[in-house]
Amino acid sequence: MKILVTGGAGFIGSAVVRLAVERGHHVVNLDALTYAACLENVASVADSPLYAFEQADIRDRAALDKVFAKHQPDAVMHLAAESHVDRSIDGPGDFIETNINGTYNMLEAARSYWETKGRPDDFRFHHISTDEVYGTLGDTGQFTEETPYAPNSPYSASKAASDHLVRAWHETYGLPMVMTNCSNNYGPYHFPEKLVPVVILKALAGAPIPVYGEGLNVRDWLYVEDHADALLLVLQKGKLGRSYNIGGENEKTNIDLVKTICSILDEKRPGNQPYAEQITHVRDRPGHDMRYAIDPDRIRNELGWRPSVTVEEGLEKTVQWYLENEDWWRALQERDGVGERLGTKA
Repeated sequence: MKILVTGGAGFIGSAVVRLAVERGHHVVNLDALTYAACLENVASVADSPLYAFEQADIRDRAALDKVFAKHQPDAVMHLAAESHVDRSIDGPGDFIETNINGTYNMLEAARSYWETKGRPDDFRFHHISTDEVYGTLGDTGQFTEETPYAPNSPYSASKAASDHLVRAWHETYGLPMVMTNCSNNYGPYHFPEKLVPVVILKALAGAPIPVYGEGLNVRDWLYVEDHADALLLVLQKGKLGRSYNIGGENEKTNIDLVKTICSILDEKRPGNQPYAEQITHVRDRPGHDMRYAIDPDRIRNELGWRPSVTVEEGLEKTVQWYLENEDWWRALQERDGVGERLGTKA
């Protein structure tokens, strides 16, 4: 297939790009190269004849039309999005413009291209979203594909809106789409403002490791390379008009996750004291969802997919990657907001 991947220089998008090229697909990476993007993420495939890069913004409809006309993709994997909850609290406007208006532009550009091509049945628009659109869970229960949407942050609200647009373009215009909603990702090339890299890099720097509130919020942790594998499977074999929840089957409280990372670092890069002694509890983020958990039955039963690693195995791989790739993360330390406490303006 020739796949147009939006946001392919970001964390999850670059994992998709690398895996798709490795599997022999032609990939067009469309990315605006905003603060969280990094072309080093796809350096391993940049010289492949199967890879092409287009710097374009999904808010620019004319630029999108040119990319579709030039590359003639068989499918779209739409990952480009503003994704940091704390940034959405401080500046929701960027999330509205990119996640809602940008998705609208992608849908219209894809629909125009698809209709020009004669509405081929094998075209696919795969929209990649988050489990945060469902809101929060109590101590029990899991999100299914039928769980009502109840977003609680500007980020999750903007992603919920984008999901609804994609569904509407399928129902109203017949645009062939599949959709996925994933749990929390972690792994190599994770931009250093998210929890897992923050813990690793603060620990290595001998700085306080911040944990929101008591750290009892629960997340289902999904290794990014497992996620990329699931996304390509849904693109190729998912049922049109259907959504699939992708989870890691690895629930963990934030405090337990942080302590696990500290223990791995104690083994791999011993310091003068256990890294867990650097843990510092800080004021919680506004509207912080208590628990997310994915019911993975649909993707498991219909497509035969399950994650390949436990969270402990994935975290060990992740910590090792950061230890071996200091040049990559040091180059990002000066980018806007990295290392700062965001999400306090509410």
